[in-house]
Amino acid sequence: MMIAIMAVIMSGGMLTGLLANASAPAQERDAAAHRTSLLPPGDPSNSTRMDDRTRITGDITPKSVVAGPGGTVIANNMMYSHSSTLYDAETLELTATVSDEVDLSEFGFEDRAGATQGAPVEAVFSPDGAYAYVSQYRLKGPGAGAKATDDCTNGDAIGNSAVYRLNLASGQWDQVIEVGRVPKFISLSPDGSIALVSNWCDSSVSVVDLDEGVETSQIPVDSAPRGSVVLPDNRTAYVTAMYADELYKLDLVTGESELVLETGRKPRHLVLSPDASRMYLTESGSDRLLELDPATGEVLRETETGREPRSMTISPDGLALYVVNYYANTVSKFDTETMEEIQTVEVGQNPIGVTYEPTQRRIWVANYAGSIDVFDDTTRAEEMM
Repeated sequence: MMIAIMAVIMSGGMLTGLLANASAPAQERDAAAHRTSLLPPGDPSNSTRMDDRTRITGDITPKSVVAGPGGTVIANNMMYSHSSTLYDAETLELTATVSDEVDLSEFGFEDRAGATQGAPVEAVFSPDGAYAYVSQYRLKGPGAGAKATDDCTNGDAIGNSAVYRLNLASGQWDQVIEVGRVPKFISLSPDGSIALVSNWCDSSVSVVDLDEGVETSQIPVDSAPRGSVVLPDNRTAYVTAMYADELYKLDLVTGESELVLETGRKPRHLVLSPDASRMYLTESGSDRLLELDPATGEVLRETETGREPRSMTISPDGLALYVVNYYANTVSKFDTETMEEIQTVEVGQNPIGVTYEPTQRRIWVANYAGSIDVFDDTTRAEEMM
């Protein structure tokens, strides 16, 4: 009989040992060992609860929030605010407000001299934390096409947009990479060499070579692509087609796309577990959270969420998922071992983005109506009773 995997917890809270029956499949033991190596100092995340909320306000309308590996958090404000804000993860202080205005002629687009405004949507940090790549919903300025909207009414007349690269050391945009029409979500390959950008109005995803700073291909999927992840082979990816209710598997080398799952309504966001053994998907129109097999896209387990789950994030030890419920004004915490909701807390109006900040073990929630809630996530569950 297989012996259950057991963790030896020392008094300081650090996970220091792992026991598994030698008869367990090698890949299961390897995955468990890898997950152990990713645990930050402290208690396992499924044994702690969110507490001690701090609310950040100001001239912000955050549509997304993302934590980097080195103690910086970036929030992208709604498109009409034309800014991204940077915060110190330890002090929670605003450290910079970066305008989305650039002169494209300074970035290799010689025929587009003059002021161009972007519209920040989502961000992802380079593995070393030196850069943040930010998708721009549209470009408005010299040489721009027709107005971009979520219903894509203007079709091919909408101009291509771009991803900006923010240099964290200088606080300046230092690169502009052209992609498709109305780019939204952006994810990176684990080795940091490739970016995958969802082009909402092109029904495609852009594959970007980050070393060269150029789009190398566009892979077709279906209506309104959004969330994406790239697997550890740096070649296989998944992307949701939100308005088609579909999940696609991509080969980033050959450019092939394969429909692997017909989902519930409005599949929005994907995250990969730290050991890449599981993938999670929110269905914003069905109020469901799915656990998937990254090898096949097969649904393994599912559970209900709050009203309209949008973004989510996972703890570094892979034991907890945090899901924002847009119309419920809450964030839910799920135990990935059981897929049970273990905590729900109220946040500001219309939570739309969420991130786990690893250096302080805090959860940041972007509320579209104009605030960011930050929770400590180190309080033990028994202390909340």
